[in-house]
Amino acid sequence: MTGHPKFINTLPSFHAELKSRISLYFDKKGISTAGGIHSYFKSFVFLATFFGIYTFILFFTNILFLQIILSVILGFLIACIGFNVVHDGAHGSLSKKKSLNTLAAFTLNIFGGSHYMWNVKHNIIHHSFTNVDGIDDDLELSPFMRLCKAQKINKLHKYQHIYFWALYSFLYLFWILVSDYIKYFKGKIGEFSYKKMSAYDHFIFWGFKAFHLLIFVALPILTMSFLTWLICFLVYSLVAGLVLSIVFQLAHTVEHTHFPIPNKITGNMEDEWAIHQLKTTANFATNNKLISWFLGGLNFQIEHHLFPKISHIHYPEISKIVKQMCNEYGVEYIEYKRMRNALASHISYIKNLGR
Repeated sequence: MTGHPKFINTLPSFHAELKSRISLYFDKKGISTAGGIHSYFKSFVFLATFFGIYTFILFFTNILFLQIILSVILGFLIACIGFNVVHDGAHGSLSKKKSLNTLAAFTLNIFGGSHYMWNVKHNIIHHSFTNVDGIDDDLELSPFMRLCKAQKINKLHKYQHIYFWALYSFLYLFWILVSDYIKYFKGKIGEFSYKKMSAYDHFIFWGFKAFHLLIFVALPILTMSFLTWLICFLVYSLVAGLVLSIVFQLAHTVEHTHFPIPNKITGNMEDEWAIHQLKTTANFATNNKLISWFLGGLNFQIEHHLFPKISHIHYPEISKIVKQMCNEYGVEYIEYKRMRNALASHISYIKNLGR
């Protein structure tokens, strides 16, 4: 990537001191930063449950009402697999073994996505330039939504706090059926050109796109009917899209997060990278163990952005160290006690942006 903003270096460095304290924590505990058995168990539960229900819908029931209810559950499970399996694997935090992390990240291809595109979009761009308009692709919902003040406003945005539910629901469908192909043929994600794909990467991209269509389109139509498949496919896709969108939006587009702009002359950001992450990221419902379990710790988004290669199972403990550092350095630690508080803040934020 060329021409991207640069983060300033500060002395003393907040990030260097924080990394030192976190490293000391793991050394004293004598534990691995990876998820290990805990993450293996969660991955098995989510994947086995998904394919068990999916098989039941296809071959063991023809009751439409039951198929729809189970499709809702499938949509939620797709999101959970994304949060716990794909996401951790892509960041290398699920296991100490690189092969298992790669395999976990690779499961995204089975569900219609591209782990290659996701790595560039999420790991490289989003985690480096969080909430920087024109760079962070997660902010790009134009012309349907305005997610920061730097973006142009139109008359439609006046109602974005009302229709965002429907728009967010289409995220997963747009991702697997449109977005990946746009990125593939453009050779870019936003304004960033990614590394040229190898023959293997091209094969995996097209091979698994075809595999997804075979398993999730052709096979269900053959075993059910076109109309039944269409209803169930839309239900679980829309549920998955809504859950995925809401979780990621609550972490970055709320009232208290910042949307920094690079200096027009120097191209530099105003803060060092770690401070930038703290200003652009929010936690929510961190005392709710059930939410943390299902979301793969993504409600501890601050800790995840600062230490993406550390498994989410450690976030509750290391969050104490991060909070202490923030208090010492006078840096705001953005946190909503409950998920509904974060959701209300997001709605309020996009409502104000639409005016």
